[in-house]
Amino acid sequence: MMPLFAIICHDKPGMLEARINAREAHLGFLRNEGIVRLAGPLIEEGEMRGSLIVLEADDLESARKWADQDPYKAAGLFASVDVIEWKKVIG
Repeated sequence: MMPLFAIICHDKPGMLEARINAREAHLGFLRNEGIVRLAGPLIEEGEMRGSLIVLEADDLESARKWADQDPYKAAGLFASVDVIEWKKVIG
C-alpha cells in the first residue's frame, strides 16, 4: 500500500456559489485516477466551506501536484491548502 496523504482545504469567504458551480468537475477529478480513499466537504455553520481528501500517492510532492490540479483550485475557491502525510490507525 502506498503512503496516504491528507489534503485539507479552507475556502475563501463567500465562495459557496463558486464551490457549487465547480462541484461536478471536482467530483469527476476525485474519481478519475482511483487514488482517493475518502473525501468530503468541511462544514461550518451548516455550509460547505472547505474540503478534506485522503489519497494514496508515491510521496508528498506527488500528492501536492495532484492537489494543484483540483478544479476547485482552478476556480479560485481556496484560501489555503495543506498537504500532509497521514497514517490510518482506526477504520
